[in-house]
Amino acid sequence: MEVKIGVQHAPRELTLESAQTPDEVADAVTKALNDPGGVLTLMDEKGRRVIVPVAKIAYVEIDRIAPRRVGFAPN
Repeated sequence: MEVKIGVQHAPRELTLESAQTPDEVADAVTKALNDPGGVLTLMDEKGRRVIVPVAKIAYVEIDRIAPRRVGFAPN
């Protein structure tokens, strides 16, 4: 699944592919936002950690990735 994190005063958003479920990501975001001085920590598919200070988070977008279609089959 794809997670996009908007960071205040940054020209681009952070985008990562995560093996976590949408509910797991939403729980991690909610827990992090409850601690104003805390950080949001997520893992990407390759096991790398992404750590963002909660005070700098503008938004978090959680999206399931649809399977990519190959060929010319009608929708």
